[in-house]
Amino acid sequence: MAANETLAVEMRGVTKRFPRVLANDRVSFSARAGEVHALVGENGAGKSTLMKILYGLEEPDEGELLAFGEPLRPGDTREAIRRGLGMVHQHFMLVPPFTVAENVVLGDEPGSREGKRPFLFDRRKASEVVSRLSRELGLAVDAFARVQDLSVGQQQRVEILKVLYRGARVLILDEPTAVLTPLEVDELVRVLRALRDQGRTVIFITHKLREVMALSDRVTVLRRGAVAGTVETAKTSPSELAELMVGRPVLLDVEKKPARPGAVVLSVEGLSASSSRELPALTNVSFELRAGEILGIAGVEGNGQTELVEVLAGLRPATAGRVSLDGKDVTRASPRERIAARLAGDSSTPFAHVAEDRHRHGAILDMTLWENAILGFQEDAVLRPTPLQDRGAAKRFALALVSSLDVRAGGADVPFRSLSGGNQQKLVVARELARRPRCLVVSQLTRGVDIGATQAIWKKIVEERDRGAAVLLVSAELSEVLALSDRIGVLYGGQLVLVVESRQTSERELGLLMGGASA
Repeated sequence: MAANETLAVEMRGVTKRFPRVLANDRVSFSARAGEVHALVGENGAGKSTLMKILYGLEEPDEGELLAFGEPLRPGDTREAIRRGLGMVHQHFMLVPPFTVAENVVLGDEPGSREGKRPFLFDRRKASEVVSRLSRELGLAVDAFARVQDLSVGQQQRVEILKVLYRGARVLILDEPTAVLTPLEVDELVRVLRALRDQGRTVIFITHKLREVMALSDRVTVLRRGAVAGTVETAKTSPSELAELMVGRPVLLDVEKKPARPGAVVLSVEGLSASSSRELPALTNVSFELRAGEILGIAGVEGNGQTELVEVLAGLRPATAGRVSLDGKDVTRASPRERIAARLAGDSSTPFAHVAEDRHRHGAILDMTLWENAILGFQEDAVLRPTPLQDRGAAKRFALALVSSLDVRAGGADVPFRSLSGGNQQKLVVARELARRPRCLVVSQLTRGVDIGATQAIWKKIVEERDRGAAVLLVSAELSEVLALSDRIGVLYGGQLVLVVESRQTSERELGLLMGGASA
């Protein structure tokens, strides 16, 4: 179905100078009724900020907003919802113990639209309403199921049902495929196309150009707070979009020579661990990681990846099994003990770790960029004089990290929280690589990172491998695992169901295993 020429939403001359910048130009953006419109760009380009302004979560400094041809009051989310806008955030906003129906109608229960506020919540009626809506829209999900028991893909359907229940004619989705399996991505594409064919407008923010090409009708590219172009998807290509995003040609594949594995650096034997809820999360996991190779661990989030990485980093105790680093048992060693020991005259560390959640385990948001850059280096004799004694040396070290991965920041003294998510990730990665580790464990390496930065980070990881580091890459992003790994394992239900040479498997096979198919 061709998109209707009627504009569903329009933004004219929008600027926003703080906390994110849309000030290089007066940004104008529009999406037609009945189209899927992709919004792409580098980290910090202003994509999420632009959509938060449209949805009323942020107020612009200047500019005009319209919904279906009529002015839309800025900074008023209730007004946006009333006018037919709905937003599904990257991090779901659901109540896990509640049922699907309870989550969908929360705050807008049946009867409240007629001005009634029943003393008792009618769960049966809510479930009937949600079940009917689910059938009509082709969003198959059990209205009586508890959200905590659903897969990530099913939870996303609940989020979409929430906004459609409230009458949304325009759906804004922020990184909708970030935590989905390939099969769940295919299902989401089907759902969004069906919504488009019903006349709804879908706007989605993404870094994944393959999905842009497969799903969207038009694409708007933001670069450094300005619109670099809006194009018909059928008339462009991933390479052209990537060049629009970063302002230069971008290679879409990582170049790497065949691995030359050496001695075993990391050995994991019969490892088991519990989740934060004291439930079994890892069961009898065993593998070896050698110098000069990248072992990728694929899997849908929630299948033990978090617990595996945290046990390896010393952040979570193992309930059984053994972890050895260069032949030394480090199962009960602290994070500091894993990175502190060095050989005489050697500037490398035994271990470094890029955490899955950079906010919890990788950085301190209220500290400055330079203070975050030296975390773990404060008492390091490799930096002379040490940052603890010389603030100037610390800032020079921080700026060297900034330069190494093109971190977009306003200097060493800016608050870390002021950086976009992708630039925060680049600084954390650069800091851990500066340790020159023998063993590098990275989790969700490029989550929320744009294509240009992804290529730069991938190149650095391959350089670490070629230097002789043993790299464990844990990622829910299957394309990343396939691009970087020399061997690939799949975690499902806390068990390592397969370890195979990357050239001996396929995206389809791995996707099926991630979804629970038998090896």
